[in-house]
Amino acid sequence: MSDMQNSDVEKQALEHGISQTELERQLKLFQNGIPNLVLEKPALVQDGILQCDKEQLQRSTELYRKALQHSEIKVMKFVPASGAASRMFRDLESLLNNNTAINDSTLDEDNNQAEFGKVFIRNIRSFAFWSSLKDALSRNDYDAEELLEKGEYQPLIEYTLTEKGLNYSAMPKALIYFHKNSGTDEVRTSLEEHFTEGLLYAKNGQKQVNLHFTVSPEFADAINDTIKKIKQKYESNGVRFETALSYQQPSTDTVAVDENNKPFEDENGRILFRPGGHGALIDNLNKLNADIVFIKNIDNVVPDTLKEDTVNWKQALGGILLDLRNRVFEMRKQIQKQSAPATIKAFATLCRDELNLSLPANFDSESAQKQCRILLEITDRPMRVCGMVKNEGEPGGGPFWVKKDSYVNRLQIVESSQIDQSNEEQFSILKQSTHFNPVDIVCSLTNDEGESFDLNAYVDEETAFIANKSYDGRSLKALERPGLWNGGMAGWITIFVEVPVSTFNPVKTVNDLLRKSHQG
Repeated sequence: MSDMQNSDVEKQALEHGISQTELERQLKLFQNGIPNLVLEKPALVQDGILQCDKEQLQRSTELYRKALQHSEIKVMKFVPASGAASRMFRDLESLLNNNTAINDSTLDEDNNQAEFGKVFIRNIRSFAFWSSLKDALSRNDYDAEELLEKGEYQPLIEYTLTEKGLNYSAMPKALIYFHKNSGTDEVRTSLEEHFTEGLLYAKNGQKQVNLHFTVSPEFADAINDTIKKIKQKYESNGVRFETALSYQQPSTDTVAVDENNKPFEDENGRILFRPGGHGALIDNLNKLNADIVFIKNIDNVVPDTLKEDTVNWKQALGGILLDLRNRVFEMRKQIQKQSAPATIKAFATLCRDELNLSLPANFDSESAQKQCRILLEITDRPMRVCGMVKNEGEPGGGPFWVKKDSYVNRLQIVESSQIDQSNEEQFSILKQSTHFNPVDIVCSLTNDEGESFDLNAYVDEETAFIANKSYDGRSLKALERPGLWNGGMAGWITIFVEVPVSTFNPVKTVNDLLRKSHQG
């Protein structure tokens, strides 16, 4: 590009909140490519994944409950909730768009969309939104039961997806009715389930629950309206919900490029910037005023009858984090006062054996003063405890030990796309993994002085993702920022804990709501 073109690109980037330095960094990633992470070995139980016995679970749970009720810490639930529900209904959309009428013959066809539609229709009364769908149909003189009896399924699907009825294809997941309480007419959105969950493990001694949702701006008003109704329903006997919404900032968007790695121009000759993926939410997390933050996706919720495991393990993970955090803070305080060999040895053992931190090869031969500096440096960072579920075929990144000299913590959550799977050794290590990441994370965001860490300082920018996309029929390359729980937290102290699969109940398609874990 000419100097004038370069100047124009930089101007457009600045209008987007992206500096010239950041723009150049992104373009270099396209030109140089993203290096693969190199796996050393899978993280396994007792080799990177902690497996808790009943005694430890009880001790950790009690520690968390005591700290929460005595208001020693500010606890918050952080829920990425900007996802649209369109993916949940993708197969139904295809079925609707590809057929002028949907009946039994349509659903008996040999294709994935027909099979998906058949399961949906055969079980439609089991969905929590069934009553709302019937009401929407009746307003236009349709009888839902009669449509089912006659095998006329087109209106049932159309009124589920479009603005004629529930308009679920254009809604965020947060506002979809997920559950119906057995024996009652009460239905709950996934948003409401996060409130009820928060009441069970995040309510402090002042009966306050702190909740933060990241949302898309176009859904903010609807979500705020729903939150007001939820608060009216549950705020009694002194219970209060402190809620906040935030958006993915335009400044975290990334530039798109063409096949020659030049900035991609839209139909108006403007440079195309795209959302930077969930890794951009590190900026939202960075602005929270909290000591301990639980992170969980909007669609991973269950009805009240099945919440016990979720609540128990959330408290246990919180207690494990607090125990390690308290011990680190105490050790840091001790070695800043005096550098006794026994204290240094105990702190180094904690770092190696429980915090999974790498000490220099020559650490033991260094002077006491140098050892203290090293220990203070490697523990001056945010901490996270991540639940890990046994792999039963669900998608998601996995826990691995990685080979990267710049990492203080070699224990990482790694996506398969970050690995060179053509390398037989790397592919073999990938296949040996026994657990995956369900996004069940509790974080410590403040240091031993009570100050918030700058989370951007612990991101590994080299772990971004490049994906092939299209725009207006033209191919482009898109850049996603390092994943929130992958490279976005690469520099954190990381502990993996095995949690039961009963705590992981995501809803990726609408038919997932038919699983026992969502039917109560």
